[in-house]
Amino acid sequence: MFDCVIVGAGPAGGTAAYHLAKRGRSVAVLEKATLPRYKPCGGGVSPAIAQWFDFDFSPAVSLKTNKLRYTWKLGDPVETEVNLSEPIWLVRRDVFDHFLIQQAQAQGAELRDGTEVTGISFHSNHWQVNTATGPVQARYLIAADGAKGPLAAWLGFKPRKPRLAAAIEINNSLAAAPAPVHFEFGLVKNGYIWNFPKADGYSIGVGTLRGGEPKDFTKVLQDYVQAYNLDRTTGQQYDHALCLWEGPQTLHTQQALLAGEAASVADPFTAEGIRPAMFTGGKAAAAIDAALGGDLAALERYTQQVNEEWGSEMVWAQRLAGIFYRIPGVIYRTVVKQDGTTQRMAEILCGEIRYSDVAEGAIKRLTRFIPGFG
Repeated sequence: MFDCVIVGAGPAGGTAAYHLAKRGRSVAVLEKATLPRYKPCGGGVSPAIAQWFDFDFSPAVSLKTNKLRYTWKLGDPVETEVNLSEPIWLVRRDVFDHFLIQQAQAQGAELRDGTEVTGISFHSNHWQVNTATGPVQARYLIAADGAKGPLAAWLGFKPRKPRLAAAIEINNSLAAAPAPVHFEFGLVKNGYIWNFPKADGYSIGVGTLRGGEPKDFTKVLQDYVQAYNLDRTTGQQYDHALCLWEGPQTLHTQQALLAGEAASVADPFTAEGIRPAMFTGGKAAAAIDAALGGDLAALERYTQQVNEEWGSEMVWAQRLAGIFYRIPGVIYRTVVKQDGTTQRMAEILCGEIRYSDVAEGAIKRLTRFIPGFG
């Protein structure tokens, strides 16, 4: 009987496992893939996550950069170097996720990878998680199995609403000077293309964050890769899902919590998912540790904390997304290209400032371009 079983070994699951194990709790992490495993993702990580841990992430970071580039339909470029206390981290998710789990294992967490969960059931005072290799029992359960995982539905939560995205990894040794993080607007409606350089290539993705979704992103990615003379034959395209924050929600049930994209916490403006996943993983660990110590309100408080501390910021992200993706061409020319805009967004992504610090003024500036808005 474990104190907690965690389903999913991504950033949310790894974070929860580390902090619970460090508190002396017995933890089992179940992961259907064998680690290290590939995960479709841009791999941009806010250095703000370092404040939640007491170890150095450097071995898991492929590249760091403070250079950003924007384009509109592959033209009209803006490139700038932002002033940050710590540059943006760029990671390979197979390396990053495995590194985090290894830190949890060093604290005593047990990893069972290559172990797919086939069902769950509650028995008196504990959960039984069934797998092909036998059941695992634990007093508490964290569902961190991602946007398409089944745990949220099995636990009785309302259906997740994943949005479609696609990614392609291009393997290519980079020059000595790191390439900038690139955001391309205009080629896809209600979204954008992202290109995050790594020490040995590029993670390129595309997704829509609002409105209807195209059925296939293949041509969009092909056009982008061709425009930048990258060798598509060195990479493979993957479709994946994004679960964006849609508003306040319940994230706890009987001795169980949702964390990461299973909890739909990705930023609805930028699609950032790693930082909110790790934020919820840490909060979930603290809540379950408190519950194991006899605090009957700990799980309910987890829901409140995520809604208040993360959700209150995502309200502003939703409002910005609603305006930007309505008239992206106009805002690109009149706002994105202005001095200071990129600096503010980089500071938000790196956790140096919050949406609430700048969004109200930004919204006033943006809405003047929309007749009758208000």
